[in-house]
Amino acid sequence: MSVVPAEVLPGGALAVEECAGSPATLGPRARLWPSLGAVYRAQLSRARVARIPLLFVATFQSIGIMILMRGVVDGGTEAQAVVAGSAVLVVAFVALNLLAQYFGQLRASGGLDHYATLPVPPAAVVLGAAGAYASFTVPGTVVTAVFGCVLFGLPMGNLWVLAAVIPLAGAALAGLGAALGLLAPRPELATLLGQLGMSAALLLGVLPPDRLPGVVRFARDLLPSTYGVEAFARTFASDPDWAFVLGDLAVCAGVGVASLAVATWAYRRAAVR
Repeated sequence: MSVVPAEVLPGGALAVEECAGSPATLGPRARLWPSLGAVYRAQLSRARVARIPLLFVATFQSIGIMILMRGVVDGGTEAQAVVAGSAVLVVAFVALNLLAQYFGQLRASGGLDHYATLPVPPAAVVLGAAGAYASFTVPGTVVTAVFGCVLFGLPMGNLWVLAAVIPLAGAALAGLGAALGLLAPRPELATLLGQLGMSAALLLGVLPPDRLPGVVRFARDLLPSTYGVEAFARTFASDPDWAFVLGDLAVCAGVGVASLAVATWAYRRAAVR
């Protein structure tokens, strides 16, 4: 039997010393957009089965509210406000209420530790989850808007504006919902805050603003979904003022960027604790 020196073996002491002396080579840092796409697809696949029944609940809830309001509101600007508010309410139910519950449960169960170990930027986690939840609102919002137009006799020629209203209002409400879920110390409180936010979107978004007191109208202006409702409601006019529509959408986009930035900060804050 021959004896081989340890120095010539691949795992010998000399090889170990040489490896220890050379700096470790780290993999490239994950970029935002590929990470965002990966998180979005994962969240979409995860929530597809669990959230679809809740999406039906959100849609039927909005349709039921319009049927009830049909006995009070005949038409005109009030009917436009009811239909627009009911359509955006579907977005609020999913993007605000359910996302607040999701991040609240994720923080309480230690799920944030799993995301913290992945080589993805914090913004990709928040944006990916928010985008996945907001995507579920598209069919329910369209169905609610079409049903409302038929119920109140409103024109459907400008329903294409929902292609801008849904993502912008969804981003604003999803960022708010994620921030509430991440900042709440307990999941029960996150659920309560999400429910309160959805109730505010219901009362302040569906009811015609002309019938609200001045203080309540001021609170309505602070709600992110209000500007999506206003933008959509203006398109029902015979000659819509597109400058005001674009202005409302721009405000909604600005609020969405701010709320998602706050949600990203809240995610970093919760992940390091």
